[in-house]
Amino acid sequence: MIYRDFQNLKLSALGMGAMRLPVIDGNDAQIDKEAAAEMVAYAMEHGINYYDTAWGYHDGNSETVLGEALGRYPRDSFYLATKFPGYDLSNMDKAEPIFEAQLKKCGVDYFDFYLFHNICEMNIDAYLDEKYGIFDYLMEQKKKGRIRHLGFSAHGSYDVMKRFLDAYGEHMEFCQIQLNYLDWSFQNAGAKVELLNSYHIPVWVMEPLRGGKLAALPEENAAVLKELRPEEEIPAWAFRFLQSVPGVTMVLSGMSDSEQLKENIRTYEEDKPLKDKEMTALLEMAERMVKKIALPCTACHYCVSHCPKGLDIPSLLELYNEHCFTGGGFLAPMALMAVPEEKRPGACIGCRSCEAVCPQQIKISEAMADFTAKLNA
Repeated sequence: MIYRDFQNLKLSALGMGAMRLPVIDGNDAQIDKEAAAEMVAYAMEHGINYYDTAWGYHDGNSETVLGEALGRYPRDSFYLATKFPGYDLSNMDKAEPIFEAQLKKCGVDYFDFYLFHNICEMNIDAYLDEKYGIFDYLMEQKKKGRIRHLGFSAHGSYDVMKRFLDAYGEHMEFCQIQLNYLDWSFQNAGAKVELLNSYHIPVWVMEPLRGGKLAALPEENAAVLKELRPEEEIPAWAFRFLQSVPGVTMVLSGMSDSEQLKENIRTYEEDKPLKDKEMTALLEMAERMVKKIALPCTACHYCVSHCPKGLDIPSLLELYNEHCFTGGGFLAPMALMAVPEEKRPGACIGCRSCEAVCPQQIKISEAMADFTAKLNA
């Protein structure tokens, strides 16, 4: 196992995420405790020392199951991370009771790593609102030693991350973002990495395989990679990419069965960062993958000046592309929660004024109608 330096710690470069533990009969709330414990045992035996869970994972059961599995080992033999669930605005005034409950669920006296969960458009105002006292409470727990290292995770835009960093950046020790070779440009992840590097904040990675999409590729794309590294398995390319990104310290993988765990551990037996030629080929391939589905909006904003409803069409198309490429998911609906009803896709009246000035000749009105239908499905 490769290890990375973080302050005075040696962290396994691969961490085990507990969002996709094995379940019984396809029921996400019913974790297969025996199978999960076996996976944790294998991970511990093969050098993984970082484990990540959260309040809402597996319908609230992940913290308990992971805590029980890790409870079989000395407390100083692993690092445990969980998060304050700010993805639900009703939790904002409950920092203390939630934190106390998390300690009990996990069966520990302290958390090695604790995060503000999911900084995004929907919750940034509440996270920064002093009346909730979330930041002050968590800083107090850190002073008491009940939180050893404090950070945040973000699914929001670059600008949202910048707002959070401007407020609390000097106190953040690490940041977890969605980072993979597909999202390097598609979700502006490359710029987010640069932002974190400018604050000297180490990067934690979630979704390295983008929910499994990068574990198996169409034959035409797989052939490109196999020609460059015949011996490398396709999923390993996602991890080799991350081994090549400056600032990346921890890579979390939500492995749902033992075979995935074993394969990823084999990959992390050595560092094999990409050469320039390999990096170029990989990112060009990712761009082709996105272009097959995404609308070619260049954010020129000509459409905005001609929209009688004043919709931020480029931003809406960006969310539409994400929603289409992912096949649904929570990112677009979550971002739209911060947008007034009269500025959402459903507000489009189909007048096509925007289309008359679109250099890319995008059928914007059809996209807005389709987006609305997908969101309501």
